[in-house]
Amino acid sequence: MAVPKRKKSKAKTAMRKAQWYKRLKVPGMSLCPECGQPKAPHRVCPHCGYYKDKEIIEVV
Repeated sequence: MAVPKRKKSKAKTAMRKAQWYKRLKVPGMSLCPECGQPKAPHRVCPHCGYYKDKEIIEVV
C-alpha cells in the first residue's frame, strides 16, 4: 500500500479540499422574450409573469 513520505502542508490540504468550490457552476441565465429581463431557464419570468408566450402569473 502506498504511504506518503512527508506530511502534506495545511496549504496543500486546503487547496485539495477547495476543488469542489471551483467546479460549482451557477445556472445559466436566459433573457425573457417578453420583457428582456434575465431569468432562469424553463421558469416563469418573475418580472412579467410570462412563460412560453403565455401569461402564467399576474405581476403587480
